[in-house]
Amino acid sequence: MADNDWRAVDTYIEEHLIARDGALDDALEANVRAGLPAIDVSPAQGKMLHLLARMSGARRILEIGTLGGYSTVWLARAVPDGGRVVTLEIDPHHAAVAAGNLERAGVADRVTVRVGPALEALKDMLENDEAPFDFVFLDADKENNADYLRAAVALSRPGTVIVVDNVVREGGVLDGDSSDSRIVGTRRLFEAIAAEPRLDATAVQTVGAKKWDGFALMIVGDE
Repeated sequence: MADNDWRAVDTYIEEHLIARDGALDDALEANVRAGLPAIDVSPAQGKMLHLLARMSGARRILEIGTLGGYSTVWLARAVPDGGRVVTLEIDPHHAAVAAGNLERAGVADRVTVRVGPALEALKDMLENDEAPFDFVFLDADKENNADYLRAAVALSRPGTVIVVDNVVREGGVLDGDSSDSRIVGTRRLFEAIAAEPRLDATAVQTVGAKKWDGFALMIVGDE
């Protein structure tokens, strides 16, 4: 099937299963106006993250890679009253756009946006014995994926769900000789998952509006 067919199926899914949402539509439009790259998850993927977070009963969610906050809105709507989403974004401009989108969506009161390099923020969380997270969504620079994963596991508890986006890269993950740092980072991620005995994991390929890619899905076990 061609990309157009994949997009058509995504549209069909959205029309039948995902209600139109002005706040989410406005967030995407605000991202475009602000010049952010169009690399948000699709509506169907955002709804999937929302449902996975609800299925896991998550009260504390960690997101690594905020961009304009589109996926953050989906995740923030999944936590119950008193729940919290902590999202990490390196770019101050992106973080400011996200803050506006979260405010307009009515979820800013349950989201903390931390601005700066994610590895530094994660190190601070570990040093300060931050409470464990119930759900982690990793969707930042791919070069540091393996390091993000290790920190995410350290900030987890038995039963924490971890989801990582963009792990197939249109099949590029198969290229062990690739000089593309994103592919090299993704392959390191798979190696890190396989080497971590606490993780029970799989990965699924996806096609659709985001072309050919995939998610890694895992649950943290006992130490």
